[in-house]
Amino acid sequence: MSQKTFSLVATVFFVLVAAMHALRVFFGWNVEVNGWIAPMWVSWVALVVALCLSAEGIRLATKG
Repeated sequence: MSQKTFSLVATVFFVLVAAMHALRVFFGWNVEVNGWIAPMWVSWVALVVALCLSAEGIRLATKG
């Protein structure tokens, strides 16, 4: 697998992760893991991180 293909696949994955976190924030969905309810700020942080990783993947895929 070439670096360009890998970057595009990773970008799609991180865009999907960002979309799910954005939907959680927009609709106010609760996430519970083993009795612990994740606070909404976790999704805000994950949204920003996933978008940054997506942007980096796009940058690497379009590089030279």
